[in-house]
Amino acid sequence: MAIRQDTLWEQFLSPVIQSLLDKEQMMAVRDRIDWQGTIDRYQAPEFSYPSYYHTQNYHGIEGGYLTQTAAITYDPITQYVLPPYEPWVRQSLIDRVRTQPRRILDLGCGTGSMTVPLKQAFPGAVVTGLDLSPYMLAVAEDRASQAGVEIEWAHGTAELTQFEAGSFDLVTAALLFHETPPAIAQTILAESYRLLSAGGQLLILDGNQRTLRSLEWLSNVFEEPYIQAYAAGNLDAWLGKAGFDDVETTDVFWINQVTRGVKK
Repeated sequence: MAIRQDTLWEQFLSPVIQSLLDKEQMMAVRDRIDWQGTIDRYQAPEFSYPSYYHTQNYHGIEGGYLTQTAAITYDPITQYVLPPYEPWVRQSLIDRVRTQPRRILDLGCGTGSMTVPLKQAFPGAVVTGLDLSPYMLAVAEDRASQAGVEIEWAHGTAELTQFEAGSFDLVTAALLFHETPPAIAQTILAESYRLLSAGGQLLILDGNQRTLRSLEWLSNVFEEPYIQAYAAGNLDAWLGKAGFDDVETTDVFWINQVTRGVKK
C-alpha cells in the first residue's frame, strides 16, 4: 500500500487505526474473492476512468479506490471514522425514506455498506449498487453473499449512468459527494433527477457541511482531495439547482447530515 508520508493521517491516525483492525477478517475477505474474475465481469475492456478519480489519492493511498488494499480496508477503517456508531449513521438515511420503494439505486455504493442495509430494510425492492471501482464491487458482492441478499451490481460513473430515465423511485448516495469535485457533484444530481420517476426521492448521507467548514483541519487529517470544496458548498442549493423540490437537510450526530430532495 503506497501512502504519502507527509500527511497527518499517516503520521498519527493510520498507525492507531491499523492497530485496531481485524487483520484475520480482512484476509478472509481477500481470500474468498476471485479478484480478477470479478473485475473482468464488471469492468468493460475500454472503460476510461475520469481524471478527477484516478489521479487523486484518497486517504493517502496512491491509486485511491482502484486497489485491492483500499477495498478490503474500507469497512474496517470506516467503522472508526463514522462516529458515534456506523450502523446508526447509515440507518439515519433509511429512516428518512418516505415510501416503500420498489426500485432503488445506490450511487457510489463502494463495498455495499449502504446498499445491503437498504435491501434488508426493503426486501421487496429491486436494489442496484453502482460504483467506479471494480475492487469495491468485488467486496460488495461478497458482503451481499454473506448477508444472503440479492443485489444487482454495476460498474460505472454516477454522473453518467447507463440506466433509462425514470428507472428508480429511490436514489441514494452515502459518503460520495465529499469525494467528488462540486461540478461533478452537480452533474450527479442532474443524473439522479433524470433517473427518478415522478415523486421519487433522492437521499444523500455525507459529512455535515456546516461542521466541516468550522473544522478545516479534518480535511488534512483524512487527505480528502475535494472535501474543502464540498464543505464550502450547500447541498440544499445544489439540489434546488438540479430541479428537486421539498429539499431538506437534517443533522446526524453533528458530524454528518442527510439531505433529501423529491422529483415532482
